[in-house]
Amino acid sequence: MDAASNVMGTDMDYEHILVESEDGVGIVTLNRPDKLNAMNRRLSSELHDAVKRFEADDAVACVVVTGAGRAFSAGGDIHEQREDDRRHSPAELDKMRSGRNSLEIATCAKPVIGMLNGLAYGGAAVLASSFDMRVGCEDTKFRFLAAAYGRINSTWTLPNQVGWPIAKELLFTARVVEAEEAHRIGLLNHLVPRDQLRAKTMELGRMIAGNNLGAVKGIKRLLLKQMAEDLEAQWQEERDFARNEFQNAKAEDAFPEFIARKGRALS
Repeated sequence: MDAASNVMGTDMDYEHILVESEDGVGIVTLNRPDKLNAMNRRLSSELHDAVKRFEADDAVACVVVTGAGRAFSAGGDIHEQREDDRRHSPAELDKMRSGRNSLEIATCAKPVIGMLNGLAYGGAAVLASSFDMRVGCEDTKFRFLAAAYGRINSTWTLPNQVGWPIAKELLFTARVVEAEEAHRIGLLNHLVPRDQLRAKTMELGRMIAGNNLGAVKGIKRLLLKQMAEDLEAQWQEERDFARNEFQNAKAEDAFPEFIARKGRALS
C-alpha cells in the first residue's frame, strides 16, 4: 500500500493514513495501529482530505475506508482531547470538534463503504454510521459512547441506518454491539470471515465501479435529499432529476446485451 502523497499527488504529507486505488475503488486505511487507529485531529483531517480527493477523481467510482491492524478505530484520541481541554476555551473546543468532517464524508458524491476490520468505538462508530454501507467480520463491534461520557452525537446518522427504536437503545445505553447483532439490525450490510473481508468489500466496490457513475451519484444525491420528504415529493424529485439533470439511458444503450441476443432468454 502506498502513501497518499505518492498515489494522489497531494500537497498534504499524510502521516496517519495510507491510500491506494484498485479497479475504480479508492481505499483509505487509518494507519495508527499502535494506537488502535485513535482519531486525532491529524488523522481526521487526512481522512477528510483523501475522501475529497477521491471524490474529485474521475477514475474512482467509490471509496472504501478501513483500519490497519486489529481495530477499525478506538475512537477519538483521548490524550489529545485532554491536552486540548487544558489549553483551549469551550468556544475554541466547539470549533475544533465540530464533527463537520464526518458530515462531508457522509455527503460525499460517491458511495463510501466501511471495511470494518475490528472495533469501532466512540467517534469511530459515528464515522462508520455515516458511511453508505458497511462490511464486517467476526472482530467487528460498535459502541456509541457519547451518553457514557457526557456528550451527544450520532443522532443524525444512526437512525438512518437502524431505525429510531434501535438507535435510541444503542445511544441511550452506550453498550457494545457485537458483529452478529450489528448484521441483524442492519448496521452491517454483510458479515463475512475476517480473511474474506477485503474480497467481499472489493466485490461491492467493483460492482459499483462497473455501473454508470452519473447514475450512481444521482441516486445518492436524491437519497440524501429525500430523507425528510414525503413519497410524492420523492417521486417528483426523481422525475425532475432524470428529466433535467441526468438523462436516462436509451434502451439501445441501457440493454446492449439483451438487444444482442435479440430478446432470447439467457441459457
